[in-house]
Amino acid sequence: MSDVLIIEQPAVVEAELNYLVANGEKPATYACDPPRGVPLRSGVYRTHRVPVANARVAPPPGGLSLDRNGFELHHHPSALTDFSDRAAIEHIYYRESEALLKRWTGAKRVVIFDHTLRDGEAPSRARGVREPVKFIHNDQTFVSGPRRVRDHLPPHEAQAWLKGRVAIVNLWRPIGWTVESSPLAMCDSRSIALNDLVPSDLIYPDKVGETYAFVFNPRHRWYYFPLMTPEEVLLLKIYDSAGDDIARLTAHTAFDDPSSPPDARARRSIELRSLLFF
Repeated sequence: MSDVLIIEQPAVVEAELNYLVANGEKPATYACDPPRGVPLRSGVYRTHRVPVANARVAPPPGGLSLDRNGFELHHHPSALTDFSDRAAIEHIYYRESEALLKRWTGAKRVVIFDHTLRDGEAPSRARGVREPVKFIHNDQTFVSGPRRVRDHLPPHEAQAWLKGRVAIVNLWRPIGWTVESSPLAMCDSRSIALNDLVPSDLIYPDKVGETYAFVFNPRHRWYYFPLMTPEEVLLLKIYDSAGDDIARLTAHTAFDDPSSPPDARARRSIELRSLLFF
């Protein structure tokens, strides 16, 4: 069992979130070490102070769901406790998570295509571990989502599945201990307008992907689950080909929680990225 802090949590915190300032230029982020003299992230970002509701005690009316709001929380202890072994992650955690995603979403097929480990104290990109991202973003766009299917399936399979509903969902879990710092904030999909989305290049050593950055909109409604434990997992909607009655994406970001204790431990987490076929 993980250690759970007994701390009274406020229903809402005021947090500073980093939004992109649109200037007509396409921003870019490197998923690898950038060339000498090139910043890891381009674009101008501005901090906005916004309310972030504690979804444990103040969820939206009707509760939260992946297909309505773009995210949802589940309780499920993992069979894997040591996430330092990549082979064990791919052999044990991928298989376990594939079954959970099928059960929780109703998908007929799940393809997990990568994962990222994060540590708030790790040197940047040390040993493949990355720091929490404190810029509002979504991992795919309406252009790159279908492209991911073509990247990871044979052409004939991709073509067949793309005729139906396809989604990309992240499965996000704390590892090691309870999240005391840099928790994840999620924006209710229903409060996001198309004009809020700004395509951004994500540059790998061998290709260029595309993500969304977000400009400020006072209508955005933000939520988080404070003190998440390793027995809890978040599902995040990254892309969905479904119609307007289904959440097609959400925005998310790590943030500095003003209610975190002064001696808070650095957040450690793992996120899986998966293709779902219905």
